[in-house]
Amino acid sequence: MNGDEKRRLFIGGRWTEPDHGHYEVIDPATEEVVGLAPEASREQVYAAAAAAREAFATWSRTRPEERSRILDRAAGLMLRDLDGNAALARAESGATTATARGMQVAVGASRFRRYARGALEPVEEAVAPQINEAGPMGRAGVFGAIAVRQPVGVVTCITSYNNPWANPAGKVAPALAMGNTVVVKPAPQDPLSVYRMAEALEEAGVPPGVVNVVTGSGPGAGEAAVDSADVDMVSFTGSTAVGQRIAEVCGRSMKRQLMELGGKGAAVVLDDADLDSAVAGIGTTFSFYSGQICTAPTRVLVQRGVHDALLGKLAAYAGHLKVGDPAARGTVVGPVISAAHRDRVESYVELGRKEGARVVTGGERPAGRERGFYVAPTLLADCTNDMRVVREEIFGPVVVVVPFDDEEEGIALANDSDYGLIDYVWSSDVARAFRVARRLRAGGVGVNTIGRNMEAPFGGFKRSGVGRDVGSYALHAYSELQSIVWPG
Repeated sequence: MNGDEKRRLFIGGRWTEPDHGHYEVIDPATEEVVGLAPEASREQVYAAAAAAREAFATWSRTRPEERSRILDRAAGLMLRDLDGNAALARAESGATTATARGMQVAVGASRFRRYARGALEPVEEAVAPQINEAGPMGRAGVFGAIAVRQPVGVVTCITSYNNPWANPAGKVAPALAMGNTVVVKPAPQDPLSVYRMAEALEEAGVPPGVVNVVTGSGPGAGEAAVDSADVDMVSFTGSTAVGQRIAEVCGRSMKRQLMELGGKGAAVVLDDADLDSAVAGIGTTFSFYSGQICTAPTRVLVQRGVHDALLGKLAAYAGHLKVGDPAARGTVVGPVISAAHRDRVESYVELGRKEGARVVTGGERPAGRERGFYVAPTLLADCTNDMRVVREEIFGPVVVVVPFDDEEEGIALANDSDYGLIDYVWSSDVARAFRVARRLRAGGVGVNTIGRNMEAPFGGFKRSGVGRDVGSYALHAYSELQSIVWPG
């Protein structure tokens, strides 16, 4: 354990000893202690929200240019300490070295840079003038109007464990850019990186109370961060079940919500698809965060004419992936986040067997891995859409394959889901692929790619969430619209 990773809470610009001591953060690859995270009391969480409320009055009126400079400086400081930040992220999340550097810390810093620019985007939009006749509301006249984006207020940011840099950055940076203040409650499994982020923001000159970080190993800290009377909005990334509970609390006091919840992404592979391209995209479910990502194409719907060929290629792909120590060169698949989550993923694989699915590859704990929470890349065939392994989010390196006969059936199967975050279509006929994409009930659709445009809106249909962020859409998400009207 690195001695400087015994953390204190960050409340009102001060590093504060936790009321309830500390809990251990475990390296999922080695099962060793990475550091000690503070256990906040409910009162300390309320104090963090109160500090954010007090700071809001000044920060919301700070010139956009100053907010921009602070966010940009913070990004530079995060990259200055890239090696140490990435090593910590790898240790507490189980991500491979390349992922920790490139997809966690670097993406986190790039999001702060993006919203340093975002702070300078116009917040006023002209509305077409309206001619009003004389009546009970007054004399006739031409009325002008503008729509103005105003900060929401105090935003609680509850972040996911799969990316302890990019996910918090995607909430904190646009919220600050718009003039909000934040209380950040990281996932309990890997919260230490967020304290590093807070250090960078403090060094960059964020005023006291604008950013607050509280943690806890149980639900108490998160519950307090949601139900505090000082909180105006909750931005949450995590499971649908937890999101529903948060929404119930927010609904009682009409707090604004941004929810990025679960996914069971359908990959619709048509009979004219480039199968190697499809396999490369689908195969990221095995390798990227060990399948612990809500956007993964975990549910493969393949037209019967290419079913066997695709299945063979997927099995071969999975079989060549190196499972092991995420710090080792060449490792592609690291561990899942915890022993409890490994057990959960394994229980789904066993459930699939009982439901009649055929394990094509994987299904057993990787050999030679006495320590660490490893799950072998697993491919399940002979699946039907009514199986729980097809309908429920597993959140691990498990891909299920369901055949279909024609395009209409493929679309129907894709839409027969409680989720609708991101789906995918593979076809060599781009017009056909776009026709199918437009009929999928998902917040995003990848056509012949798993790549994303980071200015495009991101969010889900159905039980996959509420609201949209990314790009300028995130600035909109962390703002309220105010109309100002005047007589011409």
